Amino acid sequence: MKPLLIQLRCYAVVALLAGFAAGPAFAQASAPAVAAAPVPSLEQRIAGLEAYLANGDPTASLKDAKGNLPAGLTTPSVGVPGPGHNAWMMTSTALVLFMTLPGLALFYGGLVRKKNVLSVLAQCLAIAGLVTILWWAVGYSFVFGKSYGSAFLGGSEFFLLKDVTSVPNPDYAAWVSQNVFSMYQLMFAIITPALIVGAIAERMKFSAIMLFVTLWMFVVYFPLAHMVWGINGYMNGVWNAGASIKAIDFAGGTVVHMSSGWSALILCLVLGPRLGFGREKMAPHSMVLCMVGTGMLWVGWYGFNAGSAVASDVVAANAFTTTTLATAVACFTWGMIEKVTRGHASILGFCSGAVAGLVVITPACGFVNSTGAVIIGIFAAIVPYFFVTKVKGWIGYDDALDTFGVHAVGGTLGALLTGFLATADVNSNLTTNLKEVVGKTLYLEQLKAIGITLILAVVATVVLAYLVKAVTGLRPSPEVETQGLDINEHGEEGYVS
Repeated sequence: MKPLLIQLRCYAVVALLAGFAAGPAFAQASAPAVAAAPVPSLEQRIAGLEAYLANGDPTASLKDAKGNLPAGLTTPSVGVPGPGHNAWMMTSTALVLFMTLPGLALFYGGLVRKKNVLSVLAQCLAIAGLVTILWWAVGYSFVFGKSYGSAFLGGSEFFLLKDVTSVPNPDYAAWVSQNVFSMYQLMFAIITPALIVGAIAERMKFSAIMLFVTLWMFVVYFPLAHMVWGINGYMNGVWNAGASIKAIDFAGGTVVHMSSGWSALILCLVLGPRLGFGREKMAPHSMVLCMVGTGMLWVGWYGFNAGSAVASDVVAANAFTTTTLATAVACFTWGMIEKVTRGHASILGFCSGAVAGLVVITPACGFVNSTGAVIIGIFAAIVPYFFVTKVKGWIGYDDALDTFGVHAVGGTLGALLTGFLATADVNSNLTTNLKEVVGKTLYLEQLKAIGITLILAVVATVVLAYLVKAVTGLRPSPEVETQGLDINEHGEEGYVS
């Protein structure tokens, strides 16, 4: 009996297995046929890897003659960040943050009087936190979104960094995670309003600065950054074929330096001069801190400029080279001008020249060759030097740390020189939508972008400054200003004697 039961169980198992095997066949016979996804060829897969090396489009080899992707056709390289490019952009992000904290903080902190050194540090730290919150909430989406279909403001699709993941956004970078790209661009958003601090140092209330920066980001920075860098931006000549103004700005001549510099001038005029300006000595309290901050700015600026290639590629290498040349030339030239005209080359002069060189090369670094960088370095010393040492005295405005003379004048100069010196020989992207203007009439497009940026910054700052003045007031009391902002606004002192 037992052998018979065992035999019956074996038959049952066989029948059950046969049913499983037959089931899918019956289902397939009754269901509509589903076409198998196309399989990429070996050549297409290799082309995807080659695209990574050249920072190109990983889908290019998969597209048909009309430029369309066959349904379901992909390779492992599509939608995946490239480790080398991602690593460079994370490094660049840290370098740009290093520019503000501690670079700009120490540079500005050394240039003020010692009773106000902590106020500058506090303003830089607070702006970093404030702008990060705005960027997470709406800023990134306003600048790099496109759901509004507007050339002046991006969209709402990335509010609260929704869907901003480690997958690349091909509108801006095929090989860099979008969350890394977002954090990189955040650092630009942080340093731009922080630059304004230099013009109004030692005489503006902390609460007023925070309110002004909040409003300024919405009215000036977010729209301007979208116009220049947004994929459908009004002035994005490189990537937007339909741009109304076909201008170029590699790393922020208009977006960062012009906007902050011209706003700084207007704000310092509305504020008025520091108490005792023109009568009391207001020399920097520590040129050591100033020089250390300048060195940090120079180092961090490689992330600012070379990182703006959004890849570790030949364009980044060119920007790295031109940034070095222009900065060194401007630093040396400014010092030599002082030596000839004043009999001594000062540390302040060398520092001012270096920063001016960094500013003026910023919009051009990814578009000009080495000779163009040297030319820019010479102009970067001569023109800002004239404004800082002559024009400022003639007009009599109290731009405490020369933000206007270096950043507004330098950013404007750099944007204009880019129009004359840009060449497709070092950046083939200039042939995408600008073949008809590069080397010909590009400077006219640059002038248009300069005009738009200047008008937006000036008009917005006038309105915002008087609005903040009405709400919170702009200046502390004369007693507080005389005693110093450190102890009164922050309850601390930078130096305890």
